Amino acid sequence: MIVSFSVENFRSFAEEETFSLVASNRFAEHHDGHAVAIPGSEERVLRTAVLYGANGAGKSNLFKALNFLRNMALNTRGKNSGTGRESFRFGDEPDKISCFDLCFFVDEKLYRFGIKVDDHRITEEWLVQVYGNREKILYERITNLNDKVTIETKGLKKAGVKLAALATVGGPPNQTFLATVRAMLPNSDYGADLTNVFNWFENSLKLIQPDSPFVPLGQLLAHDIDFLQFASEFLKASSTGVDHLDITKEELTEDQLRRMLPESIVTDILNEIKEDGIKTVVSIGEGSELLVERTEENHYFHISIQAAHEHKAGRVISLKLSDESDGTQRLLQLIPALHHLKTSGGVFVIDEIDRSMHPMLAMKFLEFFLKCCEGEHRQIIVTTHESNLLDLALLRRDEIWFAEKNKEGSTKLYSLAEFKVRKDLEIRKHYLQGRFGAVPFLGSLDRLLEEEVTE
Repeated sequence: MIVSFSVENFRSFAEEETFSLVASNRFAEHHDGHAVAIPGSEERVLRTAVLYGANGAGKSNLFKALNFLRNMALNTRGKNSGTGRESFRFGDEPDKISCFDLCFFVDEKLYRFGIKVDDHRITEEWLVQVYGNREKILYERITNLNDKVTIETKGLKKAGVKLAALATVGGPPNQTFLATVRAMLPNSDYGADLTNVFNWFENSLKLIQPDSPFVPLGQLLAHDIDFLQFASEFLKASSTGVDHLDITKEELTEDQLRRMLPESIVTDILNEIKEDGIKTVVSIGEGSELLVERTEENHYFHISIQAAHEHKAGRVISLKLSDESDGTQRLLQLIPALHHLKTSGGVFVIDEIDRSMHPMLAMKFLEFFLKCCEGEHRQIIVTTHESNLLDLALLRRDEIWFAEKNKEGSTKLYSLAEFKVRKDLEIRKHYLQGRFGAVPFLGSLDRLLEEEVTE
């Protein structure tokens, strides 16, 4: 679970801003099941956070900053590709270092992973294990202006000689030591701590963008009967008009595959399949996917999703998923997150959860998570404009966050916990009135209307 995330000099973040999910003791009596213990600490971490802000305030930039750090932790970079960071463009220091620091826990261990980067190199990198108020440095790395990488791994001595040898080499200046280890060493040489960190970044941290599911939906529905039933029941209970989902999986010949896709895409797919058991999924439209599996020879499948509607008693009509409303399609894209959290756990960060969805569905989505996963090490963080979620019967005050830009165009983050509000205050009303900030200022539109009237 994420405990805190700090970012500085990235996109709309100029100065360091920290998004903290440490639960405040002031609200301990409110929604107690919303927080779980942090390993080795007397503090607790929140299982849910909702981030509000006007368009362009920087909500999605927090999501992108987390995605940037995840990519840097896991993926290698080309020799002359730099770091890919996007610094704050409205400041007076174009060469200022960008900093990212993420505190999270996995397997009952609390870690801090962070980097400092410029356009060309990772100047600093660290991985720390936290024990209450103490920290144990697992490794730290420095890159000088001549691109010489120095890595100290005293805290990873149990990992083995191969890791120590790789640390001596250092790795590319624009690539994290974590990514270098992942690319160069087998899993058996990681050691327990690096294995924990890799597993968390790869398998537990899920980032869902506004227009894309986090998994190939057709393949999941076709191969997981429990999820198919869960998704069908959730859509039906959500009054979408869908009674259940039907999945068809039809095997294709290679000639049929080539007729469905451009030759360049087919070539890329076949080049990716080099090992037995590898699967490649290509989306060819809402509710339609191509699946390529390799065993002794390649197999090609067309998977399609249909939404069945009970038109009259006993009469069912199936529609293509692409014929369903945008809201139904968006909800179906997010349902795998709920099912995954209910059955396996993890951390889901969803950018613009309310995209195309009815306000009540966004609320029910969070309600379902909080009720079905109460007290578990499972977490949802969302960005939204949906003011109906501003309900103290649903969320604690420290679970509600705001993003707002100052006069310099820099994003500032703060939570509702910083305001003195009555327990019975109608938060939504006061937010829309601008009491907590993080709303668009529309006075200019009023002046524009006045000008139109006088002309």
